[in-house]
Amino acid sequence: MTTQPSGPVGASPAAYAPLQETSPTFVGMPKFPKAARAELANAQQRKNLRHATHTIRTKRGNVVREIDDWEALRVAGADLKDEALTHLGDYLEQLESSLTANGAVVHWARDAQEANRIVLDIVQSKHVDEVVKVKSMVTQEIELNEALEAAGINAWETDLAELIVQLGHDRPSHILVPAIHRNRSEIREIFLREMGQVGRPAPADLTDDPPRLAEAARLHLREKFLRAKVGISGANFAIADTGTLVVVESEGNGRMCLTLPETLISVVGIEKVLPTWEDLGPMLQLLPRSSTGERMNPYTTMWSGVHEGDGPQEVHVVLLDNGRSHVLGDRLGRQALRCIRCSACLNVCPVYERTGGHAYGSVYPGPIGAVLNPQLRGTASDIDKSLPYASSLCGACFDACPVRINIPELLVELRGTVVKNAGNTPESAAMKAAAWVLSDPKRLAVAQRAATTAGRLTGGKPLRSIPGLGAWTNARDVPSPPKESFRQWWARERGKGDGR
Repeated sequence: MTTQPSGPVGASPAAYAPLQETSPTFVGMPKFPKAARAELANAQQRKNLRHATHTIRTKRGNVVREIDDWEALRVAGADLKDEALTHLGDYLEQLESSLTANGAVVHWARDAQEANRIVLDIVQSKHVDEVVKVKSMVTQEIELNEALEAAGINAWETDLAELIVQLGHDRPSHILVPAIHRNRSEIREIFLREMGQVGRPAPADLTDDPPRLAEAARLHLREKFLRAKVGISGANFAIADTGTLVVVESEGNGRMCLTLPETLISVVGIEKVLPTWEDLGPMLQLLPRSSTGERMNPYTTMWSGVHEGDGPQEVHVVLLDNGRSHVLGDRLGRQALRCIRCSACLNVCPVYERTGGHAYGSVYPGPIGAVLNPQLRGTASDIDKSLPYASSLCGACFDACPVRINIPELLVELRGTVVKNAGNTPESAAMKAAAWVLSDPKRLAVAQRAATTAGRLTGGKPLRSIPGLGAWTNARDVPSPPKESFRQWWARERGKGDGR
């Protein structure tokens, strides 16, 4: 595994390796504008998204204003994440030593295939045909559920929103609230139709009242918790000096998952490392306020290896690269690895609010997905080329980010990378032609005369369509060229110069 920058300063991210492979679910997805078009046509989804994101946004604003100096806290969070990323190799080795001393077994995985094989080998060694899981973005990233199911092992999601997504044969559309695109009546229908297929059925008289839906999920999951021998988790943070892994959540299902099974397997991205126990303090103020709009998560679970008679008696930690060292190698782009998966940038993004998360072609949607995916996977595919353009560049995402990731800056940088890698295109040819004309006054004068002639021919009417600019003119008119250039006006009014 490579954890230190390996490419030259100023080089494109493509100069670094290894890249993450696009997971099978998203291979061949069309570019963002095409994928988003179908989502925009779903009026119910747009309504659900607007209601949910605005509710969370309001709650977040209220608890952020309670902090005397929120900006200073953001800076502290960004600084300690930068410290961890700058010396990532050292802190990972320290984390491994701490975990091993605590009785955990540490594994290293270069990519999704390696990580899935490690987890599958452990699960099969326990001779079980099912596992329970706490919500984990990184296991979604490597499509661990699909890998386990291919081997005949059922992986049960226990987070309520993840359970809705799994039972609905759906895909997550939000980092924090994966089923944000579903409303209560849709969830009731899913529970009634699907729960009985995989375990305890939902009550026949189930309503769409939230407490009734939560009770149905609780009863359905309880039997799975009690018989599971293996639990699988991710981690919000991994503390190097103590070897402590941390999961924050709201429902308590995660704690059941982390403490009841005999064996616990935690798959952790290498960017989750924090240097010291003291660094956890600022993060536990930033994360809940930015994600759920709460001062503190209802459940914060920490574990550090094996403790006799208490919790899992066998703990495995899989430290995953899967393209992260590629991002780390880019001195500007590495700030995306500060991300603590709070989803604050999604909840303020006008593009995400209308399209939802499925159009982004990854488990990481929204503004952070638009910068993280092209860096992790490169910009070879249609979807990854288009993601840097899936933004209005309004800057709301930067203002909301608790660790000050300058997402607009990264989007502009990635757009430059996409253009550079595209080679000769009609757009680049047009820009070169414009540069050639603008570099010489005589050429510019000739071009202006041609433009004013065109303006007189069109009579000042806007141009509805221009060959080669179809995508541009689909959404806006092109102004007609003026009938007279400034130079021509100056010569006519002042009687000096030749008007060229």
